[in-house]
Amino acid sequence: QVQLVESGGGLVQAGGSLRLSCAASGHTFSRYGMGWFRQSPGKEREFVATINWSGGITHYADSVKGRFTISRDNAKNTVYLQMNSLKPEDTAVYYCARAGTGTGTTIPVVYDYWGQGTQVTVSS
Repeated sequence: QVQLVESGGGLVQAGGSLRLSCAASGHTFSRYGMGWFRQSPGKEREFVATINWSGGITHYADSVKGRFTISRDNAKNTVYLQMNSLKPEDTAVYYCARAGTGTGTTIPVVYDYWGQGTQVTVSS
């Protein structure tokens, strides 16, 4: 049974940093691309970042490029999202997800498993 468990969310002031983690189990983690998405109240879930199976290829939403970094440790079955220079508009529930392929993708329907999410709140 595939499970994805996010952690690391919380309350931070604007300009601060947080690192989210997503621990995966129940599958061969190193075979799959992974992604991070977020959703704010009243808004649709939006793509944040994605990484391919090896960690060698990443892609970011324009809104977070240069501030967020996605990475993975296949030995620990974990994907990370380092978030720096946080802004109030980054406030959302952040979800990690497993892509159905080894490549990363921005397309939500390609992801077949999702975590429960972790709340990130950035105060101004």
